[in-house]
Amino acid sequence: MASSSSSSCIIIFFYALLLIQFCGGRKIAHNKENHINIYGKNDLDDLDPALNVFFHVNDLHSGKKMPIYFAVNDPSTTPRLLTREQSDSIPFSSSKLSYILELISLANGSPQALAMQQTLKQCELEATPGETRFCASSLESMLDLTRGIMGMVKLKALTTNIHNLSNTLLQEYTFLNEPLEINVSNMVACHTMAYPYVVYYCHGQKGYNRVFEISLGGENGNIVDAIAVCHMDTSNWDSDHVAFRVLGVQPGSSPVCHFLPADNIVWIPSP
Repeated sequence: MASSSSSSCIIIFFYALLLIQFCGGRKIAHNKENHINIYGKNDLDDLDPALNVFFHVNDLHSGKKMPIYFAVNDPSTTPRLLTREQSDSIPFSSSKLSYILELISLANGSPQALAMQQTLKQCELEATPGETRFCASSLESMLDLTRGIMGMVKLKALTTNIHNLSNTLLQEYTFLNEPLEINVSNMVACHTMAYPYVVYYCHGQKGYNRVFEISLGGENGNIVDAIAVCHMDTSNWDSDHVAFRVLGVQPGSSPVCHFLPADNIVWIPSP
């Protein structure tokens, strides 16, 4: 009886949290960056400033200048990461979307509902050949599932660190020194998705991938300690992948590199 009461309290707490987040003015829009970060198709115009995250592997040298887009997260509107107990008590399925929307008083077809629908669909897609993927809504589940891919190893999290960033999301940055390559044989990249609480889309890809730490200086005086990933073999990627349109290359013709936003994580084995 006590266990049932505890579970009910968790569910009530969660739905109250959602109502506060939505009614308090936090908007979940259709997040363009998610489609960039998860390397999928999208219908964005190539001039969208958020597409300025891709670059060529031969750009990796000190003194290189390029426009880069780094988003700024407002802590007051950033979704929270739930515990495993909380997230396990909440439906997370496209088949349950109408039920979830009804509970939090959101209309079908609203921008928030469409964003949630897109996230659920992405999380339910089958992995492509050579790829392992999952979605995690708690730190515990993310760690467990990452170890399921990489083995029972000690993990290290790599993230982009933004210092004194102004409201200028897109500006020209200079590579302040030679990029530092982190030699790893395996990695799992986790990207945030549009949802009322934190959901990570994580994937590991077989093949030759390179990870770099890069110190960047912005034209407005901002400093970013960025994490970048270079995918050296793109021959199995969809030809409609946004990176190919941005960089002007074809699948398999050239490596694709990209910077990670500050709220994304790359998991690697700890030395």
